[in-house]
Amino acid sequence: MIEDLLTAIPLGFFLAFLIGPVFFVLLETSAVKGARAAIALDLGVVFADIVFILIAYFSTNQLLEKIKDDPALYIFGGALFVTYGIISLIKNKKSYLNREDPTILVIKKNNYIELFIKGFFLNFINIGVLGFWLGVLIVFGPQLDMETKRITFFFGSILGTYLFIDIFKILAAKKLNKKLTPFRIYKVKRIISIIIIISGGVLLVKGIFPKQINGTIEDQIERRIPTI
Repeated sequence: MIEDLLTAIPLGFFLAFLIGPVFFVLLETSAVKGARAAIALDLGVVFADIVFILIAYFSTNQLLEKIKDDPALYIFGGALFVTYGIISLIKNKKSYLNREDPTILVIKKNNYIELFIKGFFLNFINIGVLGFWLGVLIVFGPQLDMETKRITFFFGSILGTYLFIDIFKILAAKKLNKKLTPFRIYKVKRIISIIIIISGGVLLVKGIFPKQINGTIEDQIERRIPTI
């Protein structure tokens, strides 16, 4: 178990600092809405990871082949990302421009269930995350002898480390709250919306030009996972 834990912890660190839409939305949520709101969002993200891990564990190689060879899944996920980013961009702009006094910061009451759902879907619509967890299972599953207890402990340790590091990121980002003005919040949200649109565009490119994407999921995972 100790060996499995020592293998899982670096992967948790890797995930916690993996730059992507969720990373920026999490920091923005913490800075603008507070630590509790960010934790609710992060729990939704982790829950999506758990769902993906369960799908990966109970799937067969046929599912893996389908994901690798079916560009429609990437196109679908990319389209959702782009749509979400554009809607957020427009909504944020209208909200800022319609303020009676743009210098006054209006703090709305947080809906933690809504934030949880937002975190879940923000992570779940990225089909690449499922591919990542499938790859992790393929790479490390044999080392764990495919034992249910060891696999549960291993993935639980990864997510636990990831969540632990995220809490420190959330608390650090919260300190920026005092320096945020309505205009700065508008700019931050605008940048994050653009990042989400770009991420969706990357997924669309993977779906539209699948033959140009080099390497299998297993190869990509082995290249991205730090050497243990």
